[in-house]
Amino acid sequence: MEQRNVLGTELLMCSVDPLTGYYRTGCCENHGDDPGMHTVCCRVTADFLEFSREAGNDLITPMPQYDFPGLRPGDRWCVCASRWKDAFDAGRACGVVLEATHISTLEYIDLADLRAHAVDG
Repeated sequence: MEQRNVLGTELLMCSVDPLTGYYRTGCCENHGDDPGMHTVCCRVTADFLEFSREAGNDLITPMPQYDFPGLRPGDRWCVCASRWKDAFDAGRACGVVLEATHISTLEYIDLADLRAHAVDG
């Protein structure tokens, strides 16, 4: 099944370095079994990473036992739609790569809000 992005076109790769996605394929794809909806392809910022850590999800600290290198500002990563929305509501949202953000994200976030934070893929 072809995965679609929020623009209605084919879902593009988010990142292979670091390797991201709930399924660790590099894509923010959705097959219906990801309870966290890791569907938003973000270019993370220091502020967003700190917001996420404050909310209980430390994306900065490496966790080798999970093959997680830790993120740095500028990395691209598939984040939970609800976490991005929380950051947006707090004025701390990071950039979004629309072409690599899964269409199911629109169940949680308005396209206009995503477009306002769009960055080049």
